[in-house]
Amino acid sequence: MPVINRIAAFADDMKGWRRHLHQMPELGLECYKTAAFVADKLSAFGISEIHQGIAKTGIVAIIEGQAPGPTIGLRADMDALPLSEETGVDWGSKEPGKMHACGHDGHTTMLLGAAKYLAETRNFKGRVALIFQPDEEQNGGAEIMVNEGILDRFEIDQVYGIHNAPGHPLGSFYTMPGPIMAGADNFDIHITGQGGHGAYPQDTKDPVIAAVGIAQALQMIVSRNARAFDQLVVSVTQIHSGTVGNIIPQTAFLNGTVRTFDPEVQNMVKSRMAEIVAGQAASYGVDARLVYEEGYPPTINDPEKAAFAANVARQVAADGNVLENAGQEMGAEDFSYMLQKRPGAYLFLGIGEAAGLHSPNYDFNDDAAPYGASFFARLVENAQPLG
Repeated sequence: MPVINRIAAFADDMKGWRRHLHQMPELGLECYKTAAFVADKLSAFGISEIHQGIAKTGIVAIIEGQAPGPTIGLRADMDALPLSEETGVDWGSKEPGKMHACGHDGHTTMLLGAAKYLAETRNFKGRVALIFQPDEEQNGGAEIMVNEGILDRFEIDQVYGIHNAPGHPLGSFYTMPGPIMAGADNFDIHITGQGGHGAYPQDTKDPVIAAVGIAQALQMIVSRNARAFDQLVVSVTQIHSGTVGNIIPQTAFLNGTVRTFDPEVQNMVKSRMAEIVAGQAASYGVDARLVYEEGYPPTINDPEKAAFAANVARQVAADGNVLENAGQEMGAEDFSYMLQKRPGAYLFLGIGEAAGLHSPNYDFNDDAAPYGASFFARLVENAQPLG
């Protein structure tokens, strides 16, 4: 059996932990109940060095091995999403408007499972730093933890993380050397025209038409300004304007996201977007203000560490269920901030058939947790072996 026998033996406990966490989702940095649960479990496992209050509710716990050596970091995110759950499961969210729709309850459980096993066996040299991170979804809790000095403070030499992947075979793993997930930027466009009666458009400067024109023109950045082999997404995701059917409004608002892997492509998008917004505003006779905010940087795996992690995954997954050159994802992840400072790798773990991430019908597959916990444990034992 690819799952570690000892971890398989407490799989039901892990299921209970995960379903408990699922019922009490918390947002952003406000993961107080989740952090308290994690700290209680770590203490019960016999882990005495537990550092709390990092990035408000984050935790770093240290497990000492049986001989001196380096420190390897293992990270799990803890926060949920502002979404109303529609799964209908008995362990559904008890917090209206909040749910674990991205499986962070599963990620936390997998790292707790690895912690229990590693604390019992300590079959490694050096130390393990267990990183339980808040606020992956909103404001980059990983960046906050890095800025608060966890990598230097705990002398972490390399760092690894996992994300669950619905629709991929249960217990399978996939990763990618180099860039694996895109950088994510946001933009807002505020348009001010001149409102008036819908029956007399000649007396107005219509921000609605300007908003439509700008939204269409922005799509030309991908098709006409980017090279064919550049990986780029520009998506307008919101247009808001108007109140009733017979009034041309005074203002309009657009919002969207840009996904890139290459800083040169990112800079090109910023420049062209500014030119397009200014030009379209002039052509429609309105004022338009662009606010462009750089978000999470691309998640870039160290090629050597990604290959190492894939080899470890083969010890856990069924034959043929590890892809180490799986291609890039246009989603974004704040684990990128940790990988900017330390070598390491980010992997995806298949959880079988399930609703998509960020869906109100999503629920983490508890059968996947022993695979993730076993991967983390084997990663430590292979990276820092005794003898």
